[in-house]
Amino acid sequence: MCGIAGIAGLRTVNRIAVQAMTDLMAHRGPDGEGQWKSDDQRVIFGHRRLAIIDITDKGAQPMCVGGGGLTITYNGEIYNYRELRDELLEAGVEFSTDSDTEVLLNAYAVWGEACLDKLNGMFAFAIHDAQKGVIFCARDRFGEKPFLYAEGEGFFAFASEYKALLSLEGVSSAIDDTRLMGFFNDPTTGLDQDNETVFAGIRQLGAGEKLTVNLQNLVVRREAFWTVPIPGQAFAVTPEDAAQQFRGLLEDAIKLRMRSDVPLGSCLSGGLDSSAITCIANGFREGTAPYHVFTGRFLNSPVDEGEWATLVADATGVTQHQTFPDGDKLLADLDDFIWMNELPVDSASQYAQWSVFRLAREYGVTVLLDGQGSDEILAGYEQYFANYIVSRKREGGIDQSEVAAIKARYPMALSMQEGQWKSALPLPFKKLVAALTGRGSDLRLGMNPDMASRVAGAGSAGEIDLFEALRRDAGHGFLSTLLRYGDRNSMAHSREVRLPFCDHRIVEFVMTLPVEMLMGDAETKHLLRLATRGVLPEEIRTRWRKQGFLPPISEWLKGQLGNVADEIFARSDFRNSPYWDAVWWQKIMQRFRRGEVELAPSIWKPVICQLWLEGFVARANAMPKYAPLS
Repeated sequence: MCGIAGIAGLRTVNRIAVQAMTDLMAHRGPDGEGQWKSDDQRVIFGHRRLAIIDITDKGAQPMCVGGGGLTITYNGEIYNYRELRDELLEAGVEFSTDSDTEVLLNAYAVWGEACLDKLNGMFAFAIHDAQKGVIFCARDRFGEKPFLYAEGEGFFAFASEYKALLSLEGVSSAIDDTRLMGFFNDPTTGLDQDNETVFAGIRQLGAGEKLTVNLQNLVVRREAFWTVPIPGQAFAVTPEDAAQQFRGLLEDAIKLRMRSDVPLGSCLSGGLDSSAITCIANGFREGTAPYHVFTGRFLNSPVDEGEWATLVADATGVTQHQTFPDGDKLLADLDDFIWMNELPVDSASQYAQWSVFRLAREYGVTVLLDGQGSDEILAGYEQYFANYIVSRKREGGIDQSEVAAIKARYPMALSMQEGQWKSALPLPFKKLVAALTGRGSDLRLGMNPDMASRVAGAGSAGEIDLFEALRRDAGHGFLSTLLRYGDRNSMAHSREVRLPFCDHRIVEFVMTLPVEMLMGDAETKHLLRLATRGVLPEEIRTRWRKQGFLPPISEWLKGQLGNVADEIFARSDFRNSPYWDAVWWQKIMQRFRRGEVELAPSIWKPVICQLWLEGFVARANAMPKYAPLS
C-alpha cells in the first residue's frame, strides 16, 4: 500500500512538481520514497512506500525490469503473487526480489494487458513501456485503490489523492455543485463513483478499468477489463453445496490476504462480516504470537456494540483493543480528518473508522482485514428485501407467508418501498407543508432554492430486482464511496486494509446462485450464515438486526459539536452560501434541541460541507502550485 504520482508531458517534466505531489502523500508511504525519469525526461514517476511484502530496499519503487524498458509505480497488493511468480519462473523469468511489485511488472512483460485477468488483488498502477511508447495504467476490479488523473495543456498527470493533483498549475479545483449536493441528498449517488469527480479538473479510472496514454500525443484510451457479472440462469445447487463452495472461497480469500511480512490483525465490530473474518483468520495464523483485533466503542449509547465484539474475542482468544471516539475527540482531530479524507463524508461513522485505524497504529499492526463489501455482494442491507421480492415475483411469485416472515424479523425492511409516495411528493408541496407545520426533513428543504431545483429526490429501493441492485451497488454504487473512506482513513495512519469479501471470485460465484441463497428464510446474507455454521458463535450468526457502524451523532451534537453547528449556521458566509438556506438550518437546530433527535444525521451534512469547503478546498487552493512542465 503506497502513494503513487506521475506526469507525462509533450516536453520536459518538472521534477520538483512530482516531488511536491509525493510529499503531500507522505502518510501513504512513510517507509521510503523514490523517483524515476525517462531518458527524454518527458515522463517522471514518483512513489511513497509502505513496506508490506519484501520490506528490504530491493522492493523499493519505482521499479524497472528489462534494462529499464518497463518501469512501474504501484499502489496495492497482488495477493496471489506467489502463484504468479511460479508461473513466470516456468516461463523463464528471473527475479531479484521477493516483492509482488516485481511479479506484477514481469506479468505485464510476459502477458501484456492480459495480465490483469490473472491478478487477485487491490491495485492502482502505471507502467512506462518504452518499446510501445505508452503508459499503461489499471485499477482493481472493485476500485479499492484510487487512481485519479488530470489532463492539461501538454501534460497528463496521475496520483493516488486529490491534493497531489491540485498542487499542479493547470488543474482546476472548480466544484461540480450539482454532484456535491446530490451526494448530500442521496449518498448512494457518490461524489466520485464514476469517471467524473466532484472536481471539474480531475477524473479517475473506474473500478475494473484500464487506461493507455500515447506518449507521442498524450491521447488517452480508457476501457473496462472487468465488470460485476450479469447473472444468467442460476445453477441448480443445494444450500449445503452452495454454503460449502462459498466457505471454501472465503477461506482462500482470507488466507491469501494474510500474506504479509509485517504484523497483521483485524477490525472487529461484532457483526457477521468482521466476526467471520476474525474467526477464520485466527484459525489460519501461524506461530504463538497473539492475533490482534481492533474495535470502536460508543460507551453509554444504545448504538454501542462492544459486547458483541468482546463475545467473539473471548470465543476465539484473540487479543482485543478498543477505542472510544466521541464528539470532542472528533473536533480535536477535525482538521486532519477533513484533509486526509479529501471529500465530504456522509456521516460521522467515518471518524469511528479513522479512530480504529489509529488504534492499530498505536499497537504496531500495519495490515488489517476488514469486512467491507459483504453487504453489497451478499445482500446484507435489510432494504434489499424489496428487491428480493421483485426477483421472486419475476420468477413466478412469492408466498405471502415469506413476506410476513420478513416483516416480522425486519419491521423496517419494506418501509422505503411502502413509503415511496412520500418521496414522490413535489418539492414545492413539501415546502408548503413545512411552512405550515414547522416540520419536514427532506434535505432539499434546507438547500438554496436554485440548488434544490437541480437536485433529484432519493430513488426507490424496490424498483429493480436483487441481482440488479447488487450489481449496481457493488460495481459503481455506494460501495465505491465506502472503499474510498476505507482507503483514506487507513492511509491517514499508514495502515493497509484488506477486504476478503472483495475477492472477485466471490461475487462471480454469487451471481450464479438462485436468489433464495442470498435472502431466503427471511435472512440477510443467508449464504454467509449457512457457511459459518460451526465457525461463528451462534449469537453472532443469528443476529438479525445488526446495525451499521454508527456513532451516536445526536449525543455528539448536544455537546461542542452542536455549538460548532450553531456558529456555522449564524455566519455571514453561510447565510450567503450558494448551497444552503441558513434560516432553515437555524430552525432545524431549534427543533433538534426541542427533542427531534432524528434530525441529527441531516444536521451533519451542511456542517461537514462547510467544514470541507474551508478545511480542504480552501486549504488546497492556498497550497503552493507547481508547473507540471519545465
